[in-house]
Amino acid sequence: MVLAKGKDLLALRIREIAEKHRIEIVVDKTLARAMYDNVEINQAIPAEFYRAVANLLVYVMTRKKR
Repeated sequence: MVLAKGKDLLALRIREIAEKHRIEIVVDKTLARAMYDNVEINQAIPAEFYRAVANLLVYVMTRKKR
């Protein structure tokens, strides 16, 4: 589920809020741009993005175990 999206100043604000709440930020500009253009807030992640999002989740979950 896409909970937020933004660009320019809004993207910076979203990032600041994430950092404040200790939410890990993983940068994947290609995925971010594709999802920004194709997915709305409160919309489920489309199947075409499953693999890329799953790879990000594996990366984050692996880092948390360390």
